[in-house]
Amino acid sequence: MHHVRFRDPAGSIREGTYDSETDTVAFAGEEYALDDPAIDVLPPTEPTKIVCIGRNYADHADELGNEVPDRPLLFLKPPNALASHGDEITVPAGKDRIDWEAEIAVVIGEQCKDVDAADAMDVVAGFTCMNDVSNRDDQNQEQNWVRGKAFDGAAPLGPVLATPDEVPDDASVELRVNGETKQSSDRAHLMFDVPTLIEEITTYLTLEAGDVISTGTPEGVGALSDGDTVAVEVEGVGTLEHDVRVP
Repeated sequence: MHHVRFRDPAGSIREGTYDSETDTVAFAGEEYALDDPAIDVLPPTEPTKIVCIGRNYADHADELGNEVPDRPLLFLKPPNALASHGDEITVPAGKDRIDWEAEIAVVIGEQCKDVDAADAMDVVAGFTCMNDVSNRDDQNQEQNWVRGKAFDGAAPLGPVLATPDEVPDDASVELRVNGETKQSSDRAHLMFDVPTLIEEITTYLTLEAGDVISTGTPEGVGALSDGDTVAVEVEGVGTLEHDVRVP
């Protein structure tokens, strides 16, 4: 099943279901096209935090000249970084390089701590798409990556939440910029799989229902330009689209 959060024509926030065959959203007997201008598609969850994974595809670590870590490399994005399907994000001004990074994102379904990998999928509500928009200028100059990763609009997320049964173990992830494919890989190439990530993360911090784990990006990252349209597609989920404004 696919779930979608949206603001209806009356301004109320609703949680409806999405039909991928008809590309429509349904709630309480009303039906809308996903791109209907009368509704606003919202991020499919309201996380207290987004836990991101760095260098979780060997080919991406290699393209940046980095070693693959011996344990998951964790960093955080705060809720202010969220952006929605269909948004235009405005990236920090005066930077030489703001990159796209397509990622498969996991949405947590319940509060959890100290979860064993064998039980990890029991706490997963589903999957969605994310673009880990990255300010390389500042990321390369700081250790905590706040300027590099946590700026407003740095985490477009959506458009829907797909339950785990909808997303194959080897689900593909692809990113296109202005229709041209820039990244293409699959979930099977993760260095640390989803259960391993959940076990590692919950060893150190409590995850709340709605929190997001963004599992890392494959090779093919590159610089965004003013006016770009970005599409992130995850097999079994759908396609997240957003535009880019460079001041």
